[in-house]
Amino acid sequence: MKPAAHKTYIASMVLILIAASLYLVYIGYSYYQTSLEERFYHADHELLKPNGLLGHGIGIIGSLSMVAGVSIYMLRKRMKSLVRLGKLKHWLEFHIFLCTIGPILVIFHTSFKVGGLVAISFWSMVAVVLSGVIGRFIYIQIPRTIEGRELSLNEVRGLKTDIRDVLVNKYALDKDSLDTIVESTLGSRKNRTGVRRIKRTLKNNQLSRIQQSQVMKLVKNEISLNRRIDRLEAMQNLFKYWHVAHLPFALVMLIIMVIHVVVSIVFGYTWIF
Repeated sequence: MKPAAHKTYIASMVLILIAASLYLVYIGYSYYQTSLEERFYHADHELLKPNGLLGHGIGIIGSLSMVAGVSIYMLRKRMKSLVRLGKLKHWLEFHIFLCTIGPILVIFHTSFKVGGLVAISFWSMVAVVLSGVIGRFIYIQIPRTIEGRELSLNEVRGLKTDIRDVLVNKYALDKDSLDTIVESTLGSRKNRTGVRRIKRTLKNNQLSRIQQSQVMKLVKNEISLNRRIDRLEAMQNLFKYWHVAHLPFALVMLIIMVIHVVVSIVFGYTWIF
């Protein structure tokens, strides 16, 4: 997908989310503002109540959206035969879209009234959405290939050059200067003072401006890779803990949602079928 097409893809999903939310607020604002005891007498009660024509319909669409959002992303990640069907990040974005619009529709399906077993599913859904936002932040911090595949630590480390060897062979720096530059490069992962130390060291070695510029370019690349390694290690560890929270809540939500659907069918709430 080209950058322009990708922007259109993202913008379309955002517009759908906003439009759907605004439309449901617009047509149901008066009803949702009415107290629970008086809703039975509201003109839109038969339309917007959880088992009403629209209320029931958006509940079904919302539930199917969440199930589809979870399913297609899991299949894309685990089935090698689907690798060529678009980048993983595009599937993730569609997963996020479906698992965002789904809960929005479900909230309106409940008419902002939850209780009993359904409340557990509802709050599990809220927890899934919130943890999904956190997961998305963690996900974008992990270095990836152009295809969207996560880079392993070994792959990121393989991008590094032996900066000490390059500095010795090409610029003939003394041992103390080499130690200062290498140590400062590592230290620059946490602060900016290392860069200033490196510049002072290069000036003391009487390198030309062109040579100083070349060394600084090499050093900045090394600093960038060091930071990517640090970030990758940290984010991979966070991702492990994130799954501990995200997956159980999603599982609870789906199980109770299935129970809710089955009970609704048993009691005859079959919408338009």
